[in-house]
Amino acid sequence: MVFKVGGKMFALIAVTETPLRINLKCDPELALHLRAAYPAVQPGYHMNKKHWNTVTIDGSVPEEDIISMIDDSYNLVSKKPGKLNDLKEMKGNKLRQIEGFRN
Repeated sequence: MVFKVGGKMFALIAVTETPLRINLKCDPELALHLRAAYPAVQPGYHMNKKHWNTVTIDGSVPEEDIISMIDDSYNLVSKKPGKLNDLKEMKGNKLRQIEGFRN
């Protein structure tokens, strides 16, 4: 199942897979941190592995983090930041959350 905004894909769900898997667009630096923090987050299956993650929904990633990844993917695709600082701030906040989780 493909989810798009403005004609661009932000999520791809393998609904026939068990456990469920979802491909989500992600900032490249944040993608690396998420992959290090969660074994269920891997480089995007059949996607550009720099910009996409595949998240296996197996209970190992907290629901609020999955929702945050979906929100980030949607936001990356749906709007172009008006200011470079907006993007840097968004990325910085997410990286701080991941680092906080790992400590």
